[in-house]
Amino acid sequence: MSTDRLAGETPPGQEAAPGTAEAQTPDDATAPEGAAAPGDDAMVNEGAEAEAPGAGAGAPAAGAEAETPGSGAEAGAPAAGAESGASDSGSESGAAADGSEAEIPAPGADTDAPLTGSEAGAPAAGSESDATARGAEPEAPAAGAEGKAPGARAEGTASAAGGEVKAPAPGAPKESPASGAAKATADALAAAVRAVESGERSAASFFNDAPRPAKPAAPAAQPAKAAPQSGPAGPAPEVARQRTAHEPGGPARPGVPDGGATAPAAAPPATGPAAAPRPAVPAAPGVEGVRQVLAAGGAPETLAEQAAEVLGERAAEALREDPWLLLGVPGVRPEQADGFARALLGAACGPGDERRAQALVGWLLEQAALAGHSALEAAALRAALAQRAVPDPDDALQSAIADGAVLVFQEAIEEPGRARPATGDDEEEEQPVRILLGLDRFAMAEESVADGLARLLNTFEAAAEPLQDTASAEAGDDTTAEAEQPVAGDGTAADESAAAAPGTDAPTDDAPAPRPVRPSAAAWEAAAAAAPSPSAAELIRAAAHSGLVAHTGAEAARAEPAALIAAARSLGLRAFGATHAENGRRRLAAHLTECAPDTAATGSADPATAAVTVSGLLSGREGPGRDADGALALDLLVVLDAPQLDLETAALLVESLTDGTRLVLSGDPGVLWSAGPGRLFADLLAARFCPQVASRTPDFGPIGELVSGIGIGELSQVEAPGKEVVIVPVRDAGEAVHRTVQLVADSVPRALGVPADHTQVITVGHGGAAGTRALNAALKERLNPGPGRFGGFDPGDRVAYAPAPGRTVPGTVTGADAAGLHLDCDGSAVVVPREQVGAGAVRHGWALTAHQAAGTRWPAAVVVLPGDAVGGLTRAWVYTAFSRGERHLSVVQGADQVLARAVAEVPVKERTTRLRSLLQQSVQSVQSAEEPSAAG
Repeated sequence: MSTDRLAGETPPGQEAAPGTAEAQTPDDATAPEGAAAPGDDAMVNEGAEAEAPGAGAGAPAAGAEAETPGSGAEAGAPAAGAESGASDSGSESGAAADGSEAEIPAPGADTDAPLTGSEAGAPAAGSESDATARGAEPEAPAAGAEGKAPGARAEGTASAAGGEVKAPAPGAPKESPASGAAKATADALAAAVRAVESGERSAASFFNDAPRPAKPAAPAAQPAKAAPQSGPAGPAPEVARQRTAHEPGGPARPGVPDGGATAPAAAPPATGPAAAPRPAVPAAPGVEGVRQVLAAGGAPETLAEQAAEVLGERAAEALREDPWLLLGVPGVRPEQADGFARALLGAACGPGDERRAQALVGWLLEQAALAGHSALEAAALRAALAQRAVPDPDDALQSAIADGAVLVFQEAIEEPGRARPATGDDEEEEQPVRILLGLDRFAMAEESVADGLARLLNTFEAAAEPLQDTASAEAGDDTTAEAEQPVAGDGTAADESAAAAPGTDAPTDDAPAPRPVRPSAAAWEAAAAAAPSPSAAELIRAAAHSGLVAHTGAEAARAEPAALIAAARSLGLRAFGATHAENGRRRLAAHLTECAPDTAATGSADPATAAVTVSGLLSGREGPGRDADGALALDLLVVLDAPQLDLETAALLVESLTDGTRLVLSGDPGVLWSAGPGRLFADLLAARFCPQVASRTPDFGPIGELVSGIGIGELSQVEAPGKEVVIVPVRDAGEAVHRTVQLVADSVPRALGVPADHTQVITVGHGGAAGTRALNAALKERLNPGPGRFGGFDPGDRVAYAPAPGRTVPGTVTGADAAGLHLDCDGSAVVVPREQVGAGAVRHGWALTAHQAAGTRWPAAVVVLPGDAVGGLTRAWVYTAFSRGERHLSVVQGADQVLARAVAEVPVKERTTRLRSLLQQSVQSVQSAEEPSAAG
């Protein structure tokens, strides 16, 4: 590793860093950075990998201090101002404070933007806070598609019967026989959980009791049917619910545990006289009516379209009855909703309003999802409510549970070294549990993933052995013929290629459907023997005998899934590989071409067509398409970049696979987790739910050696005779920006021959003096100066386009017209509508965050580590950022010894999820079912 300057590099000047007008303090928390979302101040989700330093356990992170209701509002108007409160920092995440597994993440400046608008005059709503809230893909089903909440999957939980929550009239008490009964049920459930925690009764004793009558659910306006287990019924199938709230035999949902939490602080007195409510006016229909209500409450009318989209056709009426519903609009903060409510309700508005508490519960869980949590511990949620002046957090949680706004789950806590009680003991030993609270949509996605993976594993039929016996001669001949028939270019047998080809009609009733190809075990073994490496052979054998396989490895190991795909296609299977980004798809296509170099001579189709992106596969733009039942028409799917799969995308993907399909999840366990909630790949590996194949193929070269050491917690110097790795020390953020521009524009092109447009800058967050905004402003001024006449962009600008939450597509601006901004994204022409450009779907892309860069590699990478962003550093972040360069890595180092400590001591910011326990429970259920049969 070299600290020398590259050839021709000059000492930095003392000019101030560009973009310092938006420079933030190091302690400010940032919003998660998974995908660029509307709002110029919107941040892209870095997940939980970079948390705000200095926040206390269970309390909001720095920059998200507890707000007095209506703080910052005058005359009943919502708070206004520029990036006050919590704003961007060098950190990529608004995750919770260090040291707590289930802390409430504080949204950063990009979700904090005041209601009055952002820098470009557009409201901050629709910022990255809606990145994960809307799901990872456009095809994600809407949460709550059914009129009831899903039950817990063998977790000792069941969802309370939930229905539509009708808000009371302004100022009117919310009391009815139904609500009183629900409140009594919630109180009883809370007492039950307190009894479990105090040791008075066992958890099992409650679940053995008969379930209590559930609260009747309000009829849904448009009930949706769950997707069938055998396969989705449409091009974008909904995630099937696996258990309803009323399923017989399901355990009763526990109430909120006491947990010994301290009493919440008393609500602060209102400052000044309460604003008189504005006179009510009849709301006009549609968006215009929402605009009138927003204007009456002093909120920006530009939020009208988003509010109407979130709240539905009766949005105007709903906002008048419950002004805190405005918190459901992405980017709106609690203090802003308080000001809006005070303007509409006047003296009837107070911090103890039940409607306010309900809205805050949902908002806090949504913010936790932005930081990667699929659920939160009850104690953390209770503490966060107290921080926001809710007088009785316990009552607020009980009401939310009774109304079905949140689901309750009980999860066993595994203690290292604790022996499991032997079955058949007279006295069953109690196991400690924790109580988790979560939103319906994430619970549904997590349970759908667990059940879908179990389905693929259990419905798989192993490779057939050669059948030579006389009793099975005919069947053996059929199997052999199927295994040896010629293969079409798309990976299907020649006589089945027409039926399996995408876009063709389904087989008619007169013509029988073709039988699936089932290669013999001998055929699989021959393919494994011809594999290019021992690890590839091991992966092929594992896929031959299991419907679900996990494969781990770094960049060089990506050749092994490619070898599996090529082998499967040579056996007549419809095999495809899906990656997170287009750049990864091209790299996979190159590996596939290397595995089948003679396709042109044999007349077969290009093997690179088997490489697709996950988004393209689900949308139907790429890959084999879907069959008549709505399932993906394939036999084997390899998902590379599996750590980038969030829960909702994974649920869609797994539900799109029919029974018996082979699924291989492959990825580097050292990189950052997904931008959206969940940690699917890590949970799958930890649960040991399926066969695992660990690659033994190392990454060579100085960069590979450096990154491999980081993966095991060691930051060591490496020999880099060809300037493959260069360390550039800096004193402050201003110097970091200067040196970064110098490296990209001058030093790297001159010394290494890598042009500026092939060099990617990666930094910790969007805000701060050395965040993406400051760096992009400086790089644009040097590399492509211009007035930004197309919504802040000029032809030639490098940009990062977010077509969907959690996805970042690099591109270059080619022009603009009435249709929108024209981009060249990896050779594909893309037109971004002007509305999306104004909402922040396009950012300048010379500098990205590590989550935006995940799944993509460039010839050269410049990683910027300013001193004001050290709180966001983890081993996973450093591993991801340092591994983005193929030929060269420059590290602009301003973090001093914090970098080495982060690599050695902070592996990752943990996330609270349920998938691991769901998978383990599924394994235990199968083992319990097999024990009686084995004994018999």
